[in-house]
Amino acid sequence: MSEPADRVDMASARLGGAALEASDEFFASRENLVNPARPIWDEDRYTDRGKWMDGWESRRHRAPDYDWCVVRLGLPGVVDGVVVDTAYFRGNYPEECSLDGCAVAEGQTWQEAEWMEILPRRPLQGNFENKFAIECPYRLTHVRLNIYPDGGVARLRVHGQAVPEWMAPGTPPEELDLAALQNGAEALLCSDMFFSSRHNLVMTGHATHMGDGWETRRRRAPGHEWAIVRLATEGIVEQVDVDTSHFKGNAPKTCWIEVCTTDELSAEHAEWRPLLSEVDLSPDRLHRFFRKLEKAGPATHLRVNIAPCGGVARLRAWGVTTENGRIGSALRWLNTLFPAAAAEMLKRCCGSTKWTERMVAARPFTSPDHLFENGDQIWWELEESDWREAFAAHPPIGSRKENVHQDAHASEWSRKEQAGTAATGAAVLTRLEEANREYRDKFGYTFIVCATGRTGDEMLEILETRLRNEPAAEVRRAATEQSAITRLRLEKLLRSPQ
Repeated sequence: MSEPADRVDMASARLGGAALEASDEFFASRENLVNPARPIWDEDRYTDRGKWMDGWESRRHRAPDYDWCVVRLGLPGVVDGVVVDTAYFRGNYPEECSLDGCAVAEGQTWQEAEWMEILPRRPLQGNFENKFAIECPYRLTHVRLNIYPDGGVARLRVHGQAVPEWMAPGTPPEELDLAALQNGAEALLCSDMFFSSRHNLVMTGHATHMGDGWETRRRRAPGHEWAIVRLATEGIVEQVDVDTSHFKGNAPKTCWIEVCTTDELSAEHAEWRPLLSEVDLSPDRLHRFFRKLEKAGPATHLRVNIAPCGGVARLRAWGVTTENGRIGSALRWLNTLFPAAAAEMLKRCCGSTKWTERMVAARPFTSPDHLFENGDQIWWELEESDWREAFAAHPPIGSRKENVHQDAHASEWSRKEQAGTAATGAAVLTRLEEANREYRDKFGYTFIVCATGRTGDEMLEILETRLRNEPAAEVRRAATEQSAITRLRLEKLLRSPQ
């Protein structure tokens, strides 16, 4: 893992982060924990409760044996590092800390959510930026900082990669700022950021001052400076904004922009395509380009080049998401869900409990094909009893009753898959009902067939043919049909949960 501070602070109040509740904040408020500014020291400042401190500080006590503070992340996402900064806390810092995380669902409170430990107890140093790597693959919305036994922490920085709500299957908007941090973009690399961070390029809102942008040192050698942004998802860029607000005597003279499509973590050595040819830039101004853009096709990364050096406040890249991009985002969402939430989604595709559990454990899936291959391999490794459990999750062909083993999403999928029976005559529907009973009496489970695109007459013919099978042959045939249904439903899952 790179240094934790090398990624954006998702807990920052500037991004909407908030310290929601603390066990105690007698000496200093919990709100200071998520202040984006660096901590400060005021030697002579006191309050009616004691020395003023720029941080969160609890009173002295020993029972219970620790204090805690719950922080809502401004950007939900996958955390890969935290900084527990005890700046200016010298004789009053905690001895140890730990961290828990959770994903609060819509309509749920943090008190109701499933919490898991993401950082075991670790010792702290006073007046120090204590950095810890986090190995948690799940999307978090809240964290809980625990300090042992009491004391003060100046700042909590929670670094990682955003996984926004729009990445949930079926939810991406038609148009998106592909270079926006809140949409999942990230400023990956840059040639130099001596004066201010590359992360400001994709920051939310407008720059508030010159330090709130990306600024390089003065370049004395030939060449130019550059920054690479991993777009929120694969998309086609249709408009670019290059904003030099507040850069009056130090704006770049020119800029040009390129894009690429790559699956690699680093796009530094990718094959780049021109999106915007070199253009002049003016100081302290928003530059908007759309007619000058080349038809560069789908892109996953963007590189902005500035010459010879200087500062850019913000970069925006408006465009439309591609199907590959939307599917890739949905796969990332599935990969980062807490196990219980992932199981709920996957259970819609196959009613076997063991299949669902093993699929949840098999994450992360690197591509749709990887997902499909795992689904099929795991299915054929199961026992017949697991197959029968999956069969039971299907309503009988031609039935209009809801299956109690399915949730609303799976029931809707079943209804659409059996749409071919809608125009079937009464006589055929009656025979389907009779044949379904005969099938269950003979084999002991519900007749299933991959019904997509088939008429009621076709399915009745298949059912009557399979009634003549021997039990051992029929259970394999039913398992083959279930495998095909599972594959189709996994594809649906990546496109839309509806």
